[in-house]
Amino acid sequence: MGFFERYLTLWVAICIVVGVAIGQFFPGVPEFLSQFEYANVSIPVAILIWLMIYPMMLKIDFSSILQATKNPKGLTVTTVINWLIKPFTMYLIAFFFLKIVFAPWISEDLGTQYLAGAILLGAAPCTAMVFVWSHLTKGNPAYTLVQVAVNDIILLFAFTPIVAFLLGVSDVFVPYETLFLSVLLFVVIPFTAGYFSRKYIIKNKGLHYFENNFISKFNNTTIVGLLLTLIIIFSFQGDVILGNPLHIAMIAIPLTIQTFLIFTIAYGWAKAWKLPHNIAAPAGMIGASNFFELAVAVAIALFGLDSGATLATVVGVLVEVPLMLALVRIANKTRNWFPESKLDM
Repeated sequence: MGFFERYLTLWVAICIVVGVAIGQFFPGVPEFLSQFEYANVSIPVAILIWLMIYPMMLKIDFSSILQATKNPKGLTVTTVINWLIKPFTMYLIAFFFLKIVFAPWISEDLGTQYLAGAILLGAAPCTAMVFVWSHLTKGNPAYTLVQVAVNDIILLFAFTPIVAFLLGVSDVFVPYETLFLSVLLFVVIPFTAGYFSRKYIIKNKGLHYFENNFISKFNNTTIVGLLLTLIIIFSFQGDVILGNPLHIAMIAIPLTIQTFLIFTIAYGWAKAWKLPHNIAAPAGMIGASNFFELAVAVAIALFGLDSGATLATVVGVLVEVPLMLALVRIANKTRNWFPESKLDM
């Protein structure tokens, strides 16, 4: 384990503090970075996520993608968890805490708005960061790509009716620019770059050089990109964290429980089906994490920038990385629960 990975929890904590401090003492930095945004997607953050994903994409060859599509069990786990279980458990857990347990401290209207934000998070499975979590658990990169692609296709058709049903509204606006831009930036571009890089290096330097020299040059790229992303995200949200600590904590509780519950169901199901760890871990990570760019964009469109729903989706952004790193640690500690990696699922 490398230097950065060994002390990753410490680096994450430091980056969170640094990010909040930058937002408070150097507000010009996030103000400047916020200018570079399109369709609710931060371009600086997108570039860093691209750098995190690219090393994983280098490991994918086209034949492995074709092989992954022939093995449906891992895709079944991901699909059922994300679309038939996750949105509804999110609703139930968030309703219980935000409308019942915390009712004495949250007004009814604000509780409803927080619940709406939680629903938007629950109905949007992860597109980008799951590649990072998969990389940190040594997940199968080709299979992870297929899992993400299947979810993105379903997202086009299932997100709107699920959100409309759970929110009780009929005019859900889906910012397709955000959806398509995210898929382009976080899936299509890094995969294309990885594919052609792999092909060019192997052709000119050989497979041995590619596997033993070229890929190793990017060993710390994913971790460094993750830490820089944290600094930017928390610099944007410093005022939110310091201005609403109690409400943020109350919103974070159901989101945290939901994250661990969904991971446990998916990971446990994968174990019961005897899937290899490099399929099981990403399957759990996709359901546990969220497509927060889409959730935030829809919250703003439906309820407004200053709404409780938007705040709840922002809290989802803030808690996701620490929670997912905890799940990465759990997945890596339980690797021996699963059979050796084989593509015979």
